[in-house]
Amino acid sequence: MLVSCVAYQDGKKLGDIKPDEIHQYVHRPECFVWVALSDPGPGELAVMQHEFDLHELAVEDARHGHQRPKIEEYGDSLFAVLHTPQLKEDGLEVGEVDVFAGPNYVLSVRSRTDKGFAAVRARCEREPELLKEGSAFVLYALMDNVVDRYFPVLDALEIELERIEERMFSEVPGRASVEALYALKQKAMVLKHAVAPLLEGVGKLHGGRVPQICASTQEYFRDVNDHLVRLNQSVDSLREMVVTAMSVNLSLTTMNENETTKRLAAYGALLAIPTMIAGIYGMNFDVMPELRWAWGYPATIALMTAIDVWLFWRFRKAKWL
Repeated sequence: MLVSCVAYQDGKKLGDIKPDEIHQYVHRPECFVWVALSDPGPGELAVMQHEFDLHELAVEDARHGHQRPKIEEYGDSLFAVLHTPQLKEDGLEVGEVDVFAGPNYVLSVRSRTDKGFAAVRARCEREPELLKEGSAFVLYALMDNVVDRYFPVLDALEIELERIEERMFSEVPGRASVEALYALKQKAMVLKHAVAPLLEGVGKLHGGRVPQICASTQEYFRDVNDHLVRLNQSVDSLREMVVTAMSVNLSLTTMNENETTKRLAAYGALLAIPTMIAGIYGMNFDVMPELRWAWGYPATIALMTAIDVWLFWRFRKAKWL
């Protein structure tokens, strides 16, 4: 559906316009049109393609969606695909924002995401001196807003990792911890897929040969690039920490198994000595030590008890029990 269609001139809002009036404004000097669509149908995209003369390949990508984050140049216009991951109870839900930016227009198309860009439009309209830069500044503002949405997601994943680590050391590590860590690793991978390709694309918008519409806004895109570099490094660190946590969980599981094995071995030793002595006296030989002694039976029981007490003390001292 159509969210908004607004014309701007010299950094100031002229007013809301109808889609069929777009062609009247895009050819005016110092004027550009900013259109926002949400989950549009093929007909709406076709209208925008006609009004803005959008490249067919870019429109096809926006129509089908599920594209890899990227920034492509078509003549004097740009086509950007951005991912907008949102934390849900069952994992990360990935939305998509496609942005068409030309000399006199900006078209943003968001799919599978609830959160819009009203705050971005309000920010741009509060800064008319920057909005004079036209569509390039709007493209920067949209990209900056999307990138800023990655930080809370990253913080939430780091907090989730801390909680899993606390459970690992406070409870008996097991299958639940491994499943939680693997699910966290998948979420980190989703965030990585949103950040890394975009980092490569934004690098083309500052320094060296840049698209004409971005010539006067390179420093802004460099700021976005700096944020993406930091995000990319943080995501890589998070993934390494998850792998390390998996190794630690495996080590803790092995240590617990070793402790159990030692306890079983200790209890087995406590039972083995009496069993051995009782087995010897149960062989029914005529000539055996103290066999006919009146205190032979109590002495044997006392010997078994003394040996077991001594073994128990040694095992406790060695922390096997």
